[in-house]
Amino acid sequence: MDAILVLDFGGQYAHLIARRVRSFKVYSEIVPPDLTEEELKAYQERLTVKGLILSGGPASVYDEAAPRCGSYIFSLGLPLLGICYGHQLMAHVLGGEVTKLDKAEYGVAEAYIDKPVGPLRGLGPVEKVWMSHRDSVVKLPQGFEVLAHTENCAVAAMGDESRKIYGLQWHPEVVHTARGDEMLRNFVFDVCGCRPEWTVEDFIEKAVEEIRSAVGSSKAVLALSGGVDSSTTAALAARALGDRFTAVFVDHGFMREGEPEFIVDTFTKLGVKLIAVDARDRFFKALRGVVDPEEKRRIIGELFIKVFEEEAKKLGAEYLIQGTIYPDRIESGFRRHSEKIKTHHNVAGLPSKMEFKGIVEPLRDLYKDEVREVAKQLGLPEEIVYRQPFPGPGLAVRVIGEVTPMKVEVVRKADRIVREEVERAGLNRELWQYFAVLTDTNSTGVRGDARAYGLTVAIRAVESREAMTASFAKLPYDLLERISTRITNEIPEVTRVVYDVTNKPPATIEWE
Repeated sequence: MDAILVLDFGGQYAHLIARRVRSFKVYSEIVPPDLTEEELKAYQERLTVKGLILSGGPASVYDEAAPRCGSYIFSLGLPLLGICYGHQLMAHVLGGEVTKLDKAEYGVAEAYIDKPVGPLRGLGPVEKVWMSHRDSVVKLPQGFEVLAHTENCAVAAMGDESRKIYGLQWHPEVVHTARGDEMLRNFVFDVCGCRPEWTVEDFIEKAVEEIRSAVGSSKAVLALSGGVDSSTTAALAARALGDRFTAVFVDHGFMREGEPEFIVDTFTKLGVKLIAVDARDRFFKALRGVVDPEEKRRIIGELFIKVFEEEAKKLGAEYLIQGTIYPDRIESGFRRHSEKIKTHHNVAGLPSKMEFKGIVEPLRDLYKDEVREVAKQLGLPEEIVYRQPFPGPGLAVRVIGEVTPMKVEVVRKADRIVREEVERAGLNRELWQYFAVLTDTNSTGVRGDARAYGLTVAIRAVESREAMTASFAKLPYDLLERISTRITNEIPEVTRVVYDVTNKPPATIEWE
C-alpha cells in the first residue's frame, strides 16, 4: 500500500508527524535519519513509498555530532518535506546557508504566505504556526524560492516545485499550527499522490502476529494497570496466545481511589486470567527518603520488573508483555538522537538485566487516541476505552518530593474530588487529563479564626489529541471554586489550592 516514511532526527514530534499521516488513512513508518539505499529498497519491496518527511530535531546542522541523511534521497525523484531541522538540513545539504538568529522563535507566530503552493496550497495570506527554532535558513539552495516568511524568519517556508521538494520552518504536526493538518494533507495527497488505504484492522492483524512470533510456544505475563493501553494489549495477547498468557496487576499503593477493586472486578468479568499482587509495603519502603523524580521512576520500574519476574517464575512464563505507547518512549529518549524529557518506568526505568527472555510491546508506535480506536475495534467496554491516562508510577509522581502514606492519601482524596466535580460538570470527555498534585510547598491559611499552616494542592487539567502537545483547560471559575472549597473542607491538611495554567510545551502534562 501507499506509504510515507518519516526520517527521525530526534525531535519530540517525529512520531506525531507519522500519527498525523496515519490519521489520513495513509500508512507511515518512522525510519532512522541515516537510512541507507539498501534499507530504503527493503521498504519499497513491501510498500509503495510515495514520499519522505524529514523531521525536526534538537541539533544544529553545524554541530559535529548532528544527525545527517544520505544525499541520495534528494535525487530519488520522490517528493520531500523538511520540517524545522529537516528544513534546515535540506537547505544546508543542497547548497543553501543556515545561521543562528539574533532572536529565537518559540511558540505561536504569524506566517505570511508568499506563494500558496505545494503544502501551502489553499492557505490564506497569514497563518498561525508553531515555531521552535534558533537556527534559520538565510540563503536558498539553487532552484528554490521563498514560499512564506515571518517577522523574524525570512525563509519560513521554501520549495522547489519542479522536484517537489519543500521545507517548513514551523511544525505543521502540532495542534498549535492552526491549519497544520491541511498542510500535511496537501503534501500527502496532492504532492505525493497517496491513496487512503490503511486501517486500524490492519494494525490489529499485525500486532497479533507480532505477539505470536515473539512469544512462540512459550508463556507470557502481561503488566496490567487497568488503563486503555494495558487493557488493549491484554485483548491483543488473548487473541494471540489464548490461555498461554496471564495478566498480572501489581497494587503498588499509588492507585486512585477504588481503582484496585475496579480493575480486578472488570477483568474477572471479561474472562481474563488475572493475578492481583499486593506490593504496597514493598514500594513504600523502596521509596523512603527518595525525592528525585527520575530516581522514583527508576526504583518503581525495577521493583515492578522484580514482582513480575517472581510471578512469571511461578507460572513458567518467559516473556513480559507491556502496554507501552509511543509518548512513553519518546519522552524517555529511546532513539540515538532523541532528547530525554523524563524516564517512564516501563521504558528507561527498566533494569538493564532481567530474567525475561524478552519484552513485547505491540502498541509501542501508537498514540493514545489510536489505542482507543484499536480498543473499540476489539470490543472493550467504554469505561476502559475512555479512561483518562494515568502514569504507571501512579500517585507516586503526583507527590512532589518524598512519598509517604499520608501524602499519597491526601493526593488520592484530592484526585477523587477533582474527578467527581469534572465529571459532574460533564467535561470529562472534553479533557485529556484532570487530576491533583500535592506540591512540596506549605502555606499559611486560616481555620476557625485561627492560623493554620498546611499543604498546597495544585490542580491540572489539559486538552490534547495525543499527549505530545497539550493546552491547559480553561475550566469555569465556578467549577474551580467548587473543587477548591471541597478540597480545603474535606482534607484538613490542605490550606491552599492553585491551578496550573501551563501548556505543553514548555511543561509536561505530569509534574514529575
